Amino acid sequence: MRMADNRRLIYLYGREAWWRLSRRLVLGRVSFLRFSGKTPDRLIVAPTDLRVIDPHVASEIVAGRFPLAGRILETGGESPFEVDLPSREFAIRLHTFSWARHIRALSEEDDLARARQLVSRWIATHGRLMKGVSWEPDVAAQRLIAWLSHSPVILKQADHVFYRRFLKSLAVHVRYLRHVADAVPDGEGRLRVRVAIAFATVAMPASASSIRRAARHLDEELDRQILPDGGHVSRNPRVALDLLLDLLPLRQTYVNLGHDVPVKLIPSIDRMFPALRFFRHQGGELALFNGATSAQANELMSVLRYDETAGQPFKGLPDSQYERLAAKDVVVVMDTGCPISAALSREAHAGCLSFELSSGRHRFIINSGAPRFAGERYRQMARLTAAHSTVTVEDRSSARLSTSRFLGPIVTGGVTKVAAKRSVSDGGDSVVARHNGYAGTFGLVHERDLSLNATGTTLRGRDRLVTEDGTDPGPQQSAQAVARFHVHPAITLRRADAHEVRLVAPDGDSWVLTCRDGEIAVEEDIFFADPSGLRKTQMLTIGFSAGDQPEIQWILSRQT
Repeated sequence: MRMADNRRLIYLYGREAWWRLSRRLVLGRVSFLRFSGKTPDRLIVAPTDLRVIDPHVASEIVAGRFPLAGRILETGGESPFEVDLPSREFAIRLHTFSWARHIRALSEEDDLARARQLVSRWIATHGRLMKGVSWEPDVAAQRLIAWLSHSPVILKQADHVFYRRFLKSLAVHVRYLRHVADAVPDGEGRLRVRVAIAFATVAMPASASSIRRAARHLDEELDRQILPDGGHVSRNPRVALDLLLDLLPLRQTYVNLGHDVPVKLIPSIDRMFPALRFFRHQGGELALFNGATSAQANELMSVLRYDETAGQPFKGLPDSQYERLAAKDVVVVMDTGCPISAALSREAHAGCLSFELSSGRHRFIINSGAPRFAGERYRQMARLTAAHSTVTVEDRSSARLSTSRFLGPIVTGGVTKVAAKRSVSDGGDSVVARHNGYAGTFGLVHERDLSLNATGTTLRGRDRLVTEDGTDPGPQQSAQAVARFHVHPAITLRRADAHEVRLVAPDGDSWVLTCRDGEIAVEEDIFFADPSGLRKTQMLTIGFSAGDQPEIQWILSRQT
């Protein structure tokens, strides 16, 4: 390990220790009595929830079966909040009450009474015991938003006793989130806490000063987390979608009630729409980079229908550090960056210079993505460079991922510098990028050149390993490299020969990967981001030696 890496680790440990101490001092002792106080007498408005509802899920829930986070919990008539839960991911989904939206599909009084009973049991079990998963700030924020949004269903034909208990619990949530907001780890969770507080100040009776203060804090967080190009500081494309599902109803709630809209809210939303379109493949799915998991087309459309600009996606996101090549119905998205900070890298992937390619309605070359509901082991596997369509050296990742329980799963080293240059000509667009993720361990820099022709029929690629001064490594360099091309599970592979493999979509659309600089191997693979869970698929690999053959060229050509 180089001296610079040692200094960085010392800094990271010191920063984490200081943050933990500061957080403890800020929070003090968290207890129900500390956040009890005046109970509001009514709710003013129920914000809209843009998320898709499923009547089948609603029927399962009222029947005592909870299909959440890829698992099904049979409660047998017991409260789901008093039984052992199958996984942490399940517990998070259960305690956020994001599933409450599905109850809107039901109208029978018995079904609505069941929804009230579930809320009542949560309040009885966890309302005063402010610890564990149920009171993690992001979970509490999502629950507050869900309860406010679906209060008409929860409170329909409710008696006065339940009505008061519900409002009292909402008030406790608001006071708790105000108290912990500044101590929430940086990233999406902290912003969602501010969004939840802003929702509460307009949906519940609040003083003008409270409304202004919540708006000011929200502005500060939006200004810090939404980059000038509309991307989120996490560099995760999925985060923008999840945030817009809350920010759009929040904007409308401010407008409907005649309150001054937070200064940064509308500009942030307007910037996020083009960024979201940037990552959208032709079939409607989001590209899978840096923790992004599956996003269905109907989820995207429920947000994008509010996009009044409806413009073409940008060719590049300079602040988020991504490039996009597009021609006709072909889209290529390439990661040309690294984490903005260690604190924001807890879900970042070691996928620098990886790319995805879609053609028509199908994704052909993908990254493996992040699993929606799998355990921590699979989440960490999905972050490795080998799970991305890029080059690995000696099967090591280009970024070092911490295994320290103290630091958490942050990025502690590897890629620190990425250079990218875009060229545009009548013949098409190209991007040349390089990163230094292997400079410290092998003295190598990975350079990738992608060129898409104007008709969208040919993607030419070049992968090259060079020394830090840009020269070939020489025969003394023994490091072995592998270029991986992860293939979507819907695509069928047909080998032509050792140097050519055909990729065929269900509708017959097909591409051929050709490489004369090395043999193409077909290997088993796992697609982590499938909505149904981990899914078996295949990948194509091309091996080469940094010393003997530091460069390979390959072509993906569309067959007509």
